[in-house]
This record gives sequence, C-alpha cells and structure tokens, in this order.
Amino acid sequence: MSRSIASRFALAVVSALGVMIAFPPAAALAQGAAAQANRAGPPDVSVLPYPDPPFKGVIGRTTADSKADFPQPVTAPKGAPNVLLILTDDVGFGASSTFGGPIPTPTLDSLAARGLKYNRFNTTALCSPTRAALITGREQHNAHTGIIMERSLGYPGYDSVMPKSAGTIGEILRQNGYNTAWFGKNHNVPGWQSSAAGPFDLWPTGLGFEYFYGFIGGDTDQWDPTVFENTIPVEPKEALTGAARANYNLDADLADKAVHYIQQQHALARDKPFFIYYAPGATHAPHHVPKEWIARFKGQFDQGWDKLREETFERQKKLGIIPENTILTPRPANMPAWDSLDARHKELFAHMAEIYAGFLAYDDANIGRVIDAVKDAGELDNTLVIFIEGDNGGSAEGTLQGTANEIAVIGNGAKESFDYLYSIKDQLGGPLHYNHMPVPWSWAFDAPFQWTKRYASHFGGTRNGMVTSWPARIKDAGGLRQQFHYVTDIMPTILDAAGLKAPEIINGVRQMPLDGVSMAYTWDDSKAKDRRTKQIFEMFGNRAIYQDGWMASTTPLVFAWEPEPKGLAPESFNWELYNLDDDFSQGHDLAKQDPEKLAELNELWWAEAGRNNVLPLNFSPQATVEAVFQKPSLTRGRSHFVYRQGTVRIPEGTAPTVKNTSYRITAKLNVPEQGAEGVIVTQGGRFAGWGLVALNDKPVWVYKNTQQPGDGVRIGGANKLAPGDHVITVDFTYDGKKGQFGKGGAYVLKVDGAEVAKTTIDHTVPFIYSVDETLDVGEDRGTPILEDYADRMPFKYNGGIAEVGIDLEGGNAASPVPDIDGK
Repeated sequence: MSRSIASRFALAVVSALGVMIAFPPAAALAQGAAAQANRAGPPDVSVLPYPDPPFKGVIGRTTADSKADFPQPVTAPKGAPNVLLILTDDVGFGASSTFGGPIPTPTLDSLAARGLKYNRFNTTALCSPTRAALITGREQHNAHTGIIMERSLGYPGYDSVMPKSAGTIGEILRQNGYNTAWFGKNHNVPGWQSSAAGPFDLWPTGLGFEYFYGFIGGDTDQWDPTVFENTIPVEPKEALTGAARANYNLDADLADKAVHYIQQQHALARDKPFFIYYAPGATHAPHHVPKEWIARFKGQFDQGWDKLREETFERQKKLGIIPENTILTPRPANMPAWDSLDARHKELFAHMAEIYAGFLAYDDANIGRVIDAVKDAGELDNTLVIFIEGDNGGSAEGTLQGTANEIAVIGNGAKESFDYLYSIKDQLGGPLHYNHMPVPWSWAFDAPFQWTKRYASHFGGTRNGMVTSWPARIKDAGGLRQQFHYVTDIMPTILDAAGLKAPEIINGVRQMPLDGVSMAYTWDDSKAKDRRTKQIFEMFGNRAIYQDGWMASTTPLVFAWEPEPKGLAPESFNWELYNLDDDFSQGHDLAKQDPEKLAELNELWWAEAGRNNVLPLNFSPQATVEAVFQKPSLTRGRSHFVYRQGTVRIPEGTAPTVKNTSYRITAKLNVPEQGAEGVIVTQGGRFAGWGLVALNDKPVWVYKNTQQPGDGVRIGGANKLAPGDHVITVDFTYDGKKGQFGKGGAYVLKVDGAEVAKTTIDHTVPFIYSVDETLDVGEDRGTPILEDYADRMPFKYNGGIAEVGIDLEGGNAASPVPDIDGK
C-alpha cells in the first residue's frame, strides 16, 4: 500500500467513526510539552521505582514539524562496578588456605592477593538468618528471620516472612540499571510458599533478581538435585547421557550457568553492570564430590583433628591472620581426643575429612571458573568481588562418628552403627549416601575459636573469613583488615560502591533503616577506626553482645548433636566476658574479674534485643512443635487429596502428611497392551520415603526409613496386571496413638479390591523424609525410591493414570519437622 493510499485510508476510518480532530497551534503544543518536562524535574532517588520519564521532544501537527523522544531506561551511575557476591555454606574460619587452613583454595587466595582479607567479619551462626541479613542489610530478626525457615515461630523476629519494608540489594540494583541474577541456594522461602502454587514474592525473582537458577531449602543432593529455573522446576540431568549424566554435579552446573550468564550479558549489554549473587550448596552436607577430588587429599588428615588444629593455628599466626598472642581454645571435654581412637575409627574419620576437603576444593575451583569468565569478558578490574567463605561456622550436625544419612540421623533419630559406616566408607561422597563428617573435624576447621555453627555466642559459630577485591578501586593488594564487621554491612558497602543510597520507599512500601554500615572506609586505611561499634547476637537462646572491643557471651548448654534441654529460662545460662582487643579467640574469660562490665553488657543486650525484634526468646522445644500447627498451610485440615499424572515436585511441606497416622493411597490407572512399567506415585527417595511402582507388570509397594539394608519393607503382587483399567490401593494402619511418633503398622496392597500382598513394619519415619525430595505422580524426580530403576530415571509410568488419591485418617496434621540446618 502506498503512503498516500494509506493516509487516505486512515482518514476514511477516522471519518467513518465520527471522530473530529482539532489540532492546536504548534507553538501551544511545544509550550505545553516544555511545561510538562519542567514539572517532572530530576528523579527522586529516595523512591523506587523512578517516575516515568517526561517526554522531551516536540509535538507538532505532523511528524514533519515534531521531534521524537523515546523513554530511556534507567542507567547505573557512571563507573558503577559489576558486583559478584559469593557466599559458601558451612565453612569454618580455619578451613581455607586463605585464612591458614589445610584445604587449598587458590581462587580465594588469588582474590585476596589482589584485594583485602577481613579477619573480624561475622555472620549470624546459621543459614537462613545470615542470608536474610546479607541481602537486606537488616539485622536478621528485623528481617523476620531470626531462625531458619523450618523452625519459624509466630513472632515478628522469627516468622520467616521477610517484610516488604526490608527491600533487598537485588531490588535496588535492578531498579538502578543493573542486570541481576542469583545462582545456588535460597533458604529464605517459608515452607508453605515453596510449591508451584506460590506465592513467589519471596523467591529470588520476587526479591529483585531477574534470573534464578538453584534450589530452595537448607540443602540438596548434589548428584540428583531439586533445581528451579526462576520458579519452574527443571531436571538438569534429563537431557544428559552417558558420562555427562553419570558425572553430573550441581556445584559444577551452577558454575556453568553463571559463566553462560556472564558471557551472554557481556555480549548483549556490555555497558550494563551486573549483580550476581552466587551461593553454592558447598560445603553443607551432603558432602558430594567427584572421587578424583577426594583422592587429592588421601592421607592428609591422618594426623587427626587435634594436630590439624594446632597446625592451622601456627599457619594463621605465621600468615598474620591472627595476632601472635591469640589463644588456641581447648577441645571440649565431650569430644574424643584423636589419640583415643582405634585404627579403624581413625581410618574412617580421616577419610570423611578427605571428602570434606575435596568438596571445598572442588567448590573453590568451580568458583574460579566464574571469576575467569569475568576476567575473559575484560571486566575483572571493575568488578567488586565480595567472597564470604561460609554463612556460619563449621557444622556440628555430623554427630561424633559422622553419618551416611544426615537427615535420618539428625532429623529422625535413626541409628547407624560404626561397622555399617566403615563398611560403606568407599561409597561416601558418592550418590548412594547423604554423608557428613564427625563433629571434631568441624571444630578443628573453626580454629582458633570455640564452638561451631548455630552458636551465636562464640566465634566458632559466627566468625567467617571474607575477601574483597576491586582492582580499579582497592589498591592495597594483599592487605589485611581487622575492623569488626557484620553480615548486614555488605549491602551498604555495595550501595556505596555503586554510588547509590538506600531508598526510603520501594514499590510503594516505606523502608526500615539499614542496620549495616558501609565497609568502604576500610579500603584505603588499614588503621581506620571501626565504624561498627555495637552488634547483638542470638540463636536458639545462645546470646552475645559486642560493643567497642568487648564481648559478653552466654555459655552454651549442649552441643548440636545432643538433646535440647527442657525447662530453660534466660537465667539458665552463665555469661562470659572477653576483651577482644587483647583476646582474638575468646580464650580468656574475664567475667569474674570485671562483673561490672559484664552487667553493663548484659543490660545492653536486653536493650538491643527489644530494639531489634529479638524477643521473645524461645527455650521451649514444645513452642517449636506448636508453631508447626499454627503456620499457614496448604494442607492442614484436609483429609482427601487428588493428584493427576505429571504432577511433580510437590515439596514435603506442602504435601499430605502420611506420617504418624493411618492412610489409604488409591491409584486409578490404565495398563497398556505391552504391560505396566513405571512409577505410579512416590514421595521421598533413596534415603527415606515411599512409592507405589509397576515393575515387570506387577504392582510393588516400598517404604524406606533409611537407605540401610533392611530398614523398610517391600511387597508386591504375584500376578501381572492385565491390560485395561485398574484400581490399586495401599492401606496403612498405624499402630501408634495420636501424639506418638514413628510407630509401626500394617500395609495391605490391593488390586481391584482383592488383596495381593501385606506386611508389617516396626517403625516409620516420624518427622521428615528429606529436605529436597518431593511428591511425584507418574514418575520419580530426584533419587529413586528403588534401585531397580535407578538407571531409568525418572521412570515415567507407560500407561495412563486417571488420578491418585491420598486419604488420611483424621485429616492432615503436619508433623513437627525438626530443622536440618540448625537442629
């Protein structure tokens, strides 16, 4: 169509619609546009999002006497750096070579060589709280995350629902011209919001991150992970074959995805800065790592944890990581001396440390690939890298002898004999186990400090090595910084580097003030006076307060592997006092010498607790149990559930609770002419769970307490299922009474109403199958419930499943789920 014809056609349409257009004079149009531009003024940096940009062109009668002006996107401040924020998991202060540890971490070493090491940087002592404080810049209780998601309580400091008034660093940078992405772990989604039903505002994509690739929860199987891309579950192994599938490991996959993101971002928008939050699951259990990385450390831990700790201590002093007068705190009395062990115990335990070392070294190498991608893009000089080695201290959840199934042992009280662990030692680190190492290794990797992860009262739980690199700005390459800082200080530091201020309003919500202070003042002056002069600590009732070089700390009552005491009150704890200017490791208690200072700090703790949502303190395991029945729930009170074929990845927290109760599972399905094969319904997987499966044309029911041989039941029909429609049911009659956990019961398997098999079981899983496995209908995601089809995963059912029904006696009542990140 010619231009003249098109113009006449447009005028004809307007005329036909009866529209009359009166054009104002061109001068009036221009004057009006100028006035509009003047009224708009500069954008208000205290409010996000910024207002729509005014039109700055000229509107005349036609485009011939007008001037076009397209709205321009918000751009980052000139010179704003890329930001790569790295947070590893469960790494003690004395683990990495950068901070004097025995495990080589060349990536962290190289960053430190061209940047700064911080030896007085502190976290919260536990996963979810550290991560909430990190991305919001608010004290974790102010971010409503004073505890991990699984143990949330119905109080503002602990309800696990991060408020809109605590906007994240991702949201601020995204709305200021950055591309934003998150890779790895997110342990900040409340359990009742973790399913495909959402809501998704507390998932990374709802917190300002344009792209997310990782897992939701405290940990995941590194060989068979539960992975989400944005909010959609994906199966990263499904498209792989042969060696690539067999050797898949999430830690490497995360690096692959981050490298691709950096390459793509640089190719498409090289002038736009990026913010990447990289949070691998390493080195949280399970310690899953390729065999060749374990082999690198053969024999390197044969000296045992006592000698290893001494060696680390001497290296730390030699490197200047700790002051010369630092005290090496003693081994707790309830941990065995290495020399007290026999040869078989030493052999197994040393191997478990080799696995952990391989895991940390492997993770460091994968992080190195991400750093290399930034370097290859020519962006390393203007990239602010903040690398926090650990979200808390080393984990004490491995018990005194280590474990091959962390969830079962810590979460459900399952028993493992030493002989069993010794018999499978060469399998540890691989896909058949969910392994963790003995507690004394974690204590040794926390050198020179007392205690471990979850103990906010002592630096063994809260002190983590941190490195900052920004070659274009930080010139004291290889320097050490000894100012006292806290995880909330990262967000204001990033804002400072980007030339931005924290907004007062984000997306219509007035923001609470930041609790953090920028650390940028330390970059040019190693002797600069500390700007963080006060910090409260609290976790599971263990408390501490820091002020101007002094620290008061409560004495923990039990270790993580021991039963939580009952009937506690604030006065149940003794207090310790330390002058940190002279006592780097909290090795010399001054409580008796200076009771007045201790009383002063004790009062300050209560004042800060009131100001920061730390109250009420919870010393009651019963309160944690009761909270399970008070939280929002997608299933509570329901007794009948129906699922369709292809419904997968339903998290345990949003699935029917077939624990500690009687139930019936009913599957209506069609058997094809070639016979029935595949998973009908399953929950959990290799390490605990249940499943109804068609194998060799026959129905099979399996229930597993753990992966140990004989710790579960398996029954099946003797006859093959004929082609056509069938109804298969599993009835379970629970032996226990209401309020009794983990009792046994009787199973009956029926086909079309006729009993085909039955059995009994003497105990069942009382609390939790897994933190990452799910309920799946028509296939099996994650690990297999039966090894029979491990090489055919996801082993989709080859016929049609009309529906799977789950009926619970008395309605769904959530099991009191123990936390797997803090116990």
